[in-house]
Amino acid sequence: MAAITLKGVTKAYGDHAPVLRGIDLDIGKNEFCVFLGPSGCGKSTLLRIIAGLEDASSGDVQIGGRVVNEVPPAKRGVAMVFQSYALFPHMTVEENMGFGLKLSGLPTPEIAKRVETAAKTLQLDALLKRKPAALSGGQRQRVAIGRAIVREPGVFLFDEPLSNLDAMLRSQTRIEIAKLHRQFAQASTVYVTHDQVEAMTLGDKIVLLRAGAEAERLGSIAQIGSPLDLYHRPNSRFVAEFIGSPKMNFIEATIQQSNDNGVVVKLNKSNELVRVDANGASLDVGQAVQLGIRPEHFDYVTELGTQPSDSPNAGVQTLSRKVLLVERLGEHSYLHLEDPAGNTLVAKQPGDAAHQSGACVTVQFNSSACHLFMADGSAVPKLH
Repeated sequence: MAAITLKGVTKAYGDHAPVLRGIDLDIGKNEFCVFLGPSGCGKSTLLRIIAGLEDASSGDVQIGGRVVNEVPPAKRGVAMVFQSYALFPHMTVEENMGFGLKLSGLPTPEIAKRVETAAKTLQLDALLKRKPAALSGGQRQRVAIGRAIVREPGVFLFDEPLSNLDAMLRSQTRIEIAKLHRQFAQASTVYVTHDQVEAMTLGDKIVLLRAGAEAERLGSIAQIGSPLDLYHRPNSRFVAEFIGSPKMNFIEATIQQSNDNGVVVKLNKSNELVRVDANGASLDVGQAVQLGIRPEHFDYVTELGTQPSDSPNAGVQTLSRKVLLVERLGEHSYLHLEDPAGNTLVAKQPGDAAHQSGACVTVQFNSSACHLFMADGSAVPKLH
């Protein structure tokens, strides 16, 4: 059982711009922490720095209260599961799982005991004599996880372990990893993915990383918090866009009224008024902002709806739009709505919604579900 602390960690390759900038992070004992972000943001590099497979250009890495910058990977008390299974093709499942323990000099009976226990946990006990070529992709990944489990580490590190699996296997293996974390609660887990579904369903804590010019200007970490923190209270437009699928809708707007009890904005192209439960104490009338509404927060859509009120109340808000396209996915449907600003708004509705392309509809949503973002992308704090 080991906590992880990163202090001022940066990573640069030669004279190139840093991949990671000023990472300060605490990962608690028994915590499942997910590194999430777009390609090139440095999430796998950060994981490898914790593992000792990469050196930080500056800063300290602590595991269990001990600075491990100069400690080799084998002595850090961590076990890593890679995106590629990295199994020895000439060895059986049993031999692959026990190989690291054999190299460390552990007695053969102890190796056999640990392998047997891990194999039962992962439902691999009937496959111990098979070689990797005789296994499915999901079974190979479970062998790789088992090889990490038998080491009984203080920290588990997963580097996009489900990327090579098909959709059904990803779902199944994701559930297995969640169960394993609860079963081996003595260990902390750090998990790298670009898949927000994995991050939202597995993580106790998400560390969302950004790349490019924004990372250079604002630092590599965009936001740290629980999955629902990032979903309900994104601190920037970047976070709001990255968390949620389909992504949040954005509409250009101008501040019409603002105080510490809420904000009313005017949509720039349609002149419709929308109330937002955000703290407008620091906003000025006439200031440019962006209104954000998630597709799933369009609660109700009615055909031939009435025009929205000129003075929206503190609760229900409405917008009138034309349906451009309906995507029917069975469980739910996505309505693509025409917007005067030239954008397309997406509204998530029940799968049996009867709306058709070309229909004029009124979409309903609540002021508490709206978000506001400043011109620089930062979020206006919500009231509750």
